[in-house]
Amino acid sequence: MDFLNALVAFLNFVFVPAASYGAQLAIGALGVTLIFAILRFSNFAWGDTMAFGTMVVILFTWGFQALGISVAPLPTALLALPFGIAATAVLLLATDRVVYRFYRTQKAKPIILVIVSSGVMFVMNGLVRIIIGTEEQNFSDGARFLISAQGFKDWSGLAEGLAIKTTTAITIVTALITMGLLFWFLQKTRTGKSMRAFSDNEDLALLSGINPERVVQVTWVIAAILATVAGTLYGLDKSFRPFVYYQLLLPIFAAAVVGGLGSPLGAVAGGFIVAFSEVVVTYAWKKVLTYVLPTDLAPTGLVQLLTTDYKFAVSFSILIMVLLFMPNGLFNRGR
Repeated sequence: MDFLNALVAFLNFVFVPAASYGAQLAIGALGVTLIFAILRFSNFAWGDTMAFGTMVVILFTWGFQALGISVAPLPTALLALPFGIAATAVLLLATDRVVYRFYRTQKAKPIILVIVSSGVMFVMNGLVRIIIGTEEQNFSDGARFLISAQGFKDWSGLAEGLAIKTTTAITIVTALITMGLLFWFLQKTRTGKSMRAFSDNEDLALLSGINPERVVQVTWVIAAILATVAGTLYGLDKSFRPFVYYQLLLPIFAAAVVGGLGSPLGAVAGGFIVAFSEVVVTYAWKKVLTYVLPTDLAPTGLVQLLTTDYKFAVSFSILIMVLLFMPNGLFNRGR
């Protein structure tokens, strides 16, 4: 019985939160690696792109709620998601035409585009803060729990309860659908194959008649979808605050680098690796160990390697180690 309680505690406080967070990082890392593979630069404005898309979703969610429109028991934000995607796509396409296109036609070095994206990051960050403010915004509604802790206790007879939030289930299901559709698009459609060809060999792709501007436009639209979905899922699961999305840039880039920049499959794997690493290192293991160890060996302290304040230090450490010992990531494509 104690082993089952330990297992439930592990699932409740480690596995389920890490799986949800990993799905969010995976979608975000897919966007980073897609832009790197097609446009060949690391987009430092990615976190604020996610914040912008989520902000639009929140504004439309509030509008729908004011009109009494909902999809209960699901969050109203799911109705607002297409509007957030559309607004983010317009923003990214406009930014590309006004800013990135000039440097692309000039064949600027990737480091120049990285610096330019840093400038875009500050503009987007300021725009989001001006429109929605800097305060925390909770916009999740609908049913709170798919499985409640008390309901699980009553059903199982265990001392520990397993709670699965509705937003957690939505996050994982939406992430699986999004990743599945993206992989299908890249592998099976003509446009997806053109994007892969352009990524592998730009000169050969141009000789084959592939329109580079169309590839770029499709890339930004897909990036808008990934950024808005990842940002909205994170906001539903936690909450929305613009500065937090800026901080998410570190674990998302760590996930992309761990998997190998330019590798979509690697981005997904990297997202879960980084998420589970952060949660495992910052979780206080006292409760789990108390169940599985003899009474005289039960810990008195929290048994926590790092507090949650240092969770981004875990991402940074992973990023540094991968860059030092495996710079091409787990799914090496020779880039």
